[in-house]
Amino acid sequence: MATLKVTAKGQVTLKKEVLQHLGARPGDSLDVDLLPNGRVSVHIVKPEKHGIEALFGMFENKTGRTVSIDEMNEAIEAGWAGKVKY
Repeated sequence: MATLKVTAKGQVTLKKEVLQHLGARPGDSLDVDLLPNGRVSVHIVKPEKHGIEALFGMFENKTGRTVSIDEMNEAIEAGWAGKVKY
């Protein structure tokens, strides 16, 4: 258990061990949920990716198999014809 002190300004600094436990890094934001009986829940805000960043990794080759342009075109034609080819 980590004990934290409240400053005269009403602020609390989270200790390094607490931040590591949360997986927090510099620049991350934390959400604090106020719970009954004076308790809180703290978790990292996962930023939503927008724009081009949302596409990174979308077409990652997880199978290790490569396909030719001709194979891609055959799959596209089969899809349009209603003949799904896997």
